Amino acid sequence: MSNVEIVKQAQAAGIQLVRFLYCDHSGVTRSKAIHVSHLEKKLHEGLGLTRAQMAMNMLDQLTDVEGMEPVGEIRLVPDPETFSVLPWTPGSASLLCDQLDHNHLNWGACPRLFLKDIATKASEAGIKVEATFENEFYLARELDGIYTPPFGREPVYSSIGLDLSAQVMHDIVKALCEQGLVVEQAINEYGPGQQEISVRHAPALRAADNQIKLRDTARGVALQHGLLASFAPKPFPDEIGSGCHVHFSLWDQESGRSLLYDPLDPRGLSHDGRSFIAGILEHLPALVGLTCPSYNSYRRLQPQAWSSAYTSWGFDNREAAVRIVSPFWGREEQSYHIELKTVDGSANPYIALAGLIAAGLDGIKRQLDPGAPCEHDPDKLSESEREQNRVRRLPTTMVDALDELERDQLFMEAMGDLMSRSYLAVRRSEEKAFAEQDIDFEIRNHFYKF
Repeated sequence: MSNVEIVKQAQAAGIQLVRFLYCDHSGVTRSKAIHVSHLEKKLHEGLGLTRAQMAMNMLDQLTDVEGMEPVGEIRLVPDPETFSVLPWTPGSASLLCDQLDHNHLNWGACPRLFLKDIATKASEAGIKVEATFENEFYLARELDGIYTPPFGREPVYSSIGLDLSAQVMHDIVKALCEQGLVVEQAINEYGPGQQEISVRHAPALRAADNQIKLRDTARGVALQHGLLASFAPKPFPDEIGSGCHVHFSLWDQESGRSLLYDPLDPRGLSHDGRSFIAGILEHLPALVGLTCPSYNSYRRLQPQAWSSAYTSWGFDNREAAVRIVSPFWGREEQSYHIELKTVDGSANPYIALAGLIAAGLDGIKRQLDPGAPCEHDPDKLSESEREQNRVRRLPTTMVDALDELERDQLFMEAMGDLMSRSYLAVRRSEEKAFAEQDIDFEIRNHFYKF
């Protein structure tokens, strides 16, 4: 869509305010809004943003990062292809933005451009990555600072569960479709008031854009119903957590054929697919610092919680971190794909997906092998069985995950100096702040941020 077409569409829709969105290191989607009368020029020149803003943690505390002092500016430059009229709030639209320096290049800490860079590296290797985020989230009411589910404990995947949430979920789905997202599934999950929405896969950058739009839409529509939508990993400590699993597939750039599916393999998995999985498993203890990055994440990332707590992989093994999803009859090649379960809604989707792709590409480059697939719950294997199958326990705390991330040379080099330093500083400041507080403080400050 051209800039002229965007301006015309905004005027025709009666838009007053246009949000320029970006997602920061803490996973919070932030925005600056302009009046529509300035839209035409701002599509070209962007909006000013202090360099310090990317050093802000989820508690809105400014972290001390060299190169991110409140001196100097960058520009939020919108991607015209991401323009959306927001169905839940009259007179508003949004655009997703890159962060550029005055030389029109990445200033060194833009998550969206980080994903673009990694996707380009995949493309240079002849690989197109398609992906989508499978979101679980809770609907809740807030009264006097206490969050409570709006419904009783309805049975999972049940008709009554669908009926109880029908009005708000139908409105969320409708709003997503109006913005061009293709909704494939909307169901009630295990927890009271817990929902799941899956949207159709897209090229990597667009998949992360869709994730930002989905979270904003669910929260915005829920508010119109007097509800909060929480994408926090564990918003209710005594209930099942919420994942944000990444489903992805690999395709040959020239032929368009699947690089994961091999019809000659007894279980359909190609050699490159095995190597990509091996790369993820090799780096997974560090990768969770990007995909399960919040203090609250480690309440969810536990054994026998359908979240995976080990560096394991398997075919339709829902306790394995990496799951090969069984394909559909007659569409084996088209539907053959992989799910990474160790992802939650507190992650910046651009950083999480970039990290996943970088790890997998490293596996292909080094021709790594993942070993035998796990055919059982890895937590029920003996220590010797886990050691034999190279199954390791994932980090159990945010500190451990960040330490693993900082030691991982692949990720540190891929992120670059400014992004790696600032990301670690922001996340470590959050860990320190939450470690000094009680669980009520943790839940209250994770519940609605993502």
